[in-house]
Amino acid sequence: MKRPSFLPFLFRNRQVDQTPEFENFIRQYPEYETTKSLDELRIKDFARLDEQRHTYLDFTGGQLYGVSQLKSHHDFLANAVLGNPHSINPSSALAENHIKETRKRVLDYFNAGDNYICIFTANASAAIKIVGESYPFTEKDQLVLTVDNHNSVNGIREYARSKNCNFQYSPILSNLRVDEAQLIDSLRELKGENKLFAFPAQSNVSGVKHDLSLITEAQSRGWDVLLDAAAFAPSDILDLSIHQPEFIALSFYKIFGYPTGLGALLVKKDTFSKLKKPSFAGGTITIVSIKGDGYHLEQDAARFEDGTVNYLDIPAIKSGLDYVEAIGIQTIKTRVDCLTRYLLSKLQDIKHSNGRSLVEVYGPQTGLNRGGTLAMNFFDPSGKMYDFITIEQKAYEENISIRTGCFCNPGIDETNHTLNKERLKSYFTKRGKKDYFDLIEFLGQKRGAVRVSIGYITNFQDIERFLSFCNKFLNKKFEE
Repeated sequence: MKRPSFLPFLFRNRQVDQTPEFENFIRQYPEYETTKSLDELRIKDFARLDEQRHTYLDFTGGQLYGVSQLKSHHDFLANAVLGNPHSINPSSALAENHIKETRKRVLDYFNAGDNYICIFTANASAAIKIVGESYPFTEKDQLVLTVDNHNSVNGIREYARSKNCNFQYSPILSNLRVDEAQLIDSLRELKGENKLFAFPAQSNVSGVKHDLSLITEAQSRGWDVLLDAAAFAPSDILDLSIHQPEFIALSFYKIFGYPTGLGALLVKKDTFSKLKKPSFAGGTITIVSIKGDGYHLEQDAARFEDGTVNYLDIPAIKSGLDYVEAIGIQTIKTRVDCLTRYLLSKLQDIKHSNGRSLVEVYGPQTGLNRGGTLAMNFFDPSGKMYDFITIEQKAYEENISIRTGCFCNPGIDETNHTLNKERLKSYFTKRGKKDYFDLIEFLGQKRGAVRVSIGYITNFQDIERFLSFCNKFLNKKFEE
């Protein structure tokens, strides 16, 4: 009988697990032992990683899918006759029933009770766009964003600007956490009938977990809250019975890998009518007339689901959430936390022979209130920063998947590199609309970073391989 291809790698991993490094790791993080089920899952569902000797550390970019997830959904599709849900024929009714069940499963997963409506979108960015274009901004209203935000959230300012609505950014500290005192002052002092505050539960760059109590703090002062949960939900518990923002943006592939192209906007029912959809499309109306020049929108989630929803893949969300729930979000959180704290401490210890640090990790220097995402830059013995493109290329050559750049979060990058506000403004007023590298040339300084992100299927060996990769830059001068 032919042996499964993963067996040699299973043996190799067991050998590695007996090394002094791993034993020391377990002494430091004994709770890691409670996550052994994830090693078994990796053998069963993610054998391709070890078979291809691939070190995947880009989980904030996208979670990997398990083979059994694909099989489960394939079997479902192979045995179902599903049609466009905008009808009452048998295939349409079946598709609509699965969509309805999936909506409920999403709300149950986040413990939302009967307080929210689940709107399916193409991704978290599309969910955020719904809020931006539909929120009733006027010149008398307010928008507050934190400097730490994904560009999909930053883009809301343009909707506010187009309606002459005041918007402002609340600063972050040097450790990349929100300056809560200043934020609370702004939330208290700014006046308006409609006030929207938007922030991420977890930074997609630094891994900082922002305090969710800011939600109730803002609401107590009359603010609606948009929570970007895309980076938070994959490895932490978002309990909507405790914290109840008006709007939550989600991306499902970041939680369980498959399917891509699906996200959700969860809207609190008592806020739903506040969103004023600026147009209509197929599937979003109950009736429309050409001669009568009128239309009526759907009353629930369908109002914001333009066209035909992805009825073949939406049921895979349900099986994906079942998959994650079977693993256990606490198990996921424990593994990510242990490996993140270990990696952070080891990176801090790597120094050139002259005592200079090889790597600077941005943001908190401990594992307290941070997720499994680390943003960093590499420096040579003279203190000269490596170009992030060089690091990514070298990682590529060693089959290591990391991510580099600004990660669609310019506020973090501008903070890390202390970029001058007036200099940045002058670029957009004098230089014209160019691109990222043109901006670097204009500023005359490097920017960007290297991002490493850990997921539930990451193991100790992945972290050791990345650390070994880092050590190859020790005592080497960076050449342009």
